[in-house]
Amino acid sequence: MQAISDFIFLALNLSVPLILAAEAAMIAERAGVICLGVEGMMTFGAFTAVVGSHYTSNPWIGVGLAILVGILVGFVYGEFTVNLKGQQVVVGVAINFFAAGITPMLTQQIWGREGASDTVTSISKIDLSKIFGGNSAISCFFPITVVIVGIIWFFIYKTKYGLRLRMTGDFPLGVQTCGINTNRYKMYAMIVSGILSAIAGAYLSIGYGNLFVADMVAGRGYMGVAANIFGGWTPLGGALASVFFAIVQTLRYFLTDWELPSHLMQMLPYLVTLIALVIFGRNSKSPDGLGKL
Repeated sequence: MQAISDFIFLALNLSVPLILAAEAAMIAERAGVICLGVEGMMTFGAFTAVVGSHYTSNPWIGVGLAILVGILVGFVYGEFTVNLKGQQVVVGVAINFFAAGITPMLTQQIWGREGASDTVTSISKIDLSKIFGGNSAISCFFPITVVIVGIIWFFIYKTKYGLRLRMTGDFPLGVQTCGINTNRYKMYAMIVSGILSAIAGAYLSIGYGNLFVADMVAGRGYMGVAANIFGGWTPLGGALASVFFAIVQTLRYFLTDWELPSHLMQMLPYLVTLIALVIFGRNSKSPDGLGKL
């Protein structure tokens, strides 16, 4: 029973960045913008959160700084894809490469080495060991993430602005004939996507860990994009798909007795992601206006 409890709590903690990444991709793509830059925006969030915590010794200020940077990066992302009509896939990949290149350089400038920062004050977890025993601790980010998913679901399906956002991705011409500025909704969506991605990155560096390491996002942004597709471009679907991928990630920590090659265990989450996309991605219907300028 203790092993099951540890497995569940680890899976929930690992699901947080994937859920936030999936929601970030979902918001942008429901507005019609292909969002492959989640990985890079998470990297910026992870780095700036550590910088904020390093200089203030307050991790929540680090999260606030990450959100501000997420707003900036999301705005720039939207400016290139929406207003300047850049090729959306290329812009997303460029964001990822830029983040992967500049953050080690800035780490070198601040801490004197490229690979990793110094350890910083992190956000403490909620200790539930007295109830469940063992290593039963849940990150403060998890309930926040659940609330964020609920808010997004309510906004998307229960407000007129959410309807307009969905129609911006599904039928932009029809929305424009109603006098609605679709570019404005796309820009708002990209900024929100930047915020969610930055929070996901901040979780990795000061919520789950206590330092910034180069390439620490490790494909979780792409997994979030895959979870969004797997979940059918819906808030709850993307969240549930993210939990599934997190469970697969957790398995590699509990299959050590099987004596499988370490490289195979590290590859397992990405392999399952690829298989899920091949099997279920074909049946998922993307927004009709996705990627159209």
